[in-house]
Amino acid sequence: MKYMLSFPHGKLQGRISLPSSKSISNRLLIIRALTSGGFPLEGLSGSDDTQVLQQGLQSASDVIDIGHAGTSMRFLTAYFAATGQAKTITGSERMKNRPISGLVDALDQLGAGIRYLEKPGYPPLRTSGKPLSGNSIEINGNVSSQFISAMLLVAPALPNGLIIRIKGELVSASYVKMTLGLMQQAGIDAIWENNAITVARQDYRSEGMSVERDWSAASYWYQMAALATDAELLLEGLTGKSLQGDAIISQMACSFGIKTEYTPEGALLTRHRNICFSLGLDFMNVPDLVQTMAVTCCLNNTRFRFAGVQTLRVKETDRIAALQSELLKLGYCLKETEPGVIEWNRERVEPQQPACISTYHDHRMAMAFAPAAIHFPGLQIEDPGVVSKSYPNFWNDLKKTGLVIMEQR
Repeated sequence: MKYMLSFPHGKLQGRISLPSSKSISNRLLIIRALTSGGFPLEGLSGSDDTQVLQQGLQSASDVIDIGHAGTSMRFLTAYFAATGQAKTITGSERMKNRPISGLVDALDQLGAGIRYLEKPGYPPLRTSGKPLSGNSIEINGNVSSQFISAMLLVAPALPNGLIIRIKGELVSASYVKMTLGLMQQAGIDAIWENNAITVARQDYRSEGMSVERDWSAASYWYQMAALATDAELLLEGLTGKSLQGDAIISQMACSFGIKTEYTPEGALLTRHRNICFSLGLDFMNVPDLVQTMAVTCCLNNTRFRFAGVQTLRVKETDRIAALQSELLKLGYCLKETEPGVIEWNRERVEPQQPACISTYHDHRMAMAFAPAAIHFPGLQIEDPGVVSKSYPNFWNDLKKTGLVIMEQR
């Protein structure tokens, strides 16, 4: 199935109730699972990823299939190992090609004895149920911050606590900081000095917690505002005080004349006229914003150089290759000029008419390209249902602001 999109009015107006953060929801689910009595969670995300993780935690089955949910693969692997559960964890074909050896090696340093069931270094895998011992691991920081977050979340429940020594450059450090912030809210003290994080044996508090609205989801509305002819949009419940690194989108969007005013009801976005002509940014800490900003820059004819994008190669799809392919359909020639760096120097070719955007089973490809319909009426998006991974109500919310969606098969 495809959606054909158009935005006839050009002006963005209305109120949007953003989904809850799946990143925070998933971390709080693990924290709650490690408390003795559990606790209520207010505003839990309704995304596919969060539902998959919740089902995995509750399932009595020997085999847990997490589909495309990378966070669930990492967090459940650490959780089952730390709680002495023997489980087989598998997923989609793409998941079977996403590396997990960094996390498995770290757990094996504590005696986990995890086995790969197909290809070494990749899911599916089998946790042994052996009790963990020791209190110190080394882990590479340059593949996925989720490996470190997974170990941090289970660290207080380990018999001797845990010292995590991070080797090399840490990517997506904002997500590690988010994890530590949530752990602190749940009563856990941690010490981060230089490249080592120390967590003593402690108990999580059994107190109710709530989930923030999702700044990653908000990024697509900042993108809409940056591409529209005018904008006055309220993002309900969104605040400037956030544990989420993606909140930096409010600063990035200033380059496209988007002003953010925080009100008691949420964040009010308005469009002004100053648009930059050249932009250089480092996305090492916020890789989920790369697709959004790349499409926004191209459609605003803003030359850019984005560094720190190397982890995009091992996401839901190879996001660098996917961006190059789909932007080319719109006439924009994106280049990877060196490992971890992508650039667009205003090089153009004739766009396809009509352009049909492939999403590669990647929710962020669908959501980052949908706003392009403002400049490309009749733009088609394949497999639009993929947005349920993080933002199930995305298309309905777009309709509220005037986007016209026609279903095609």
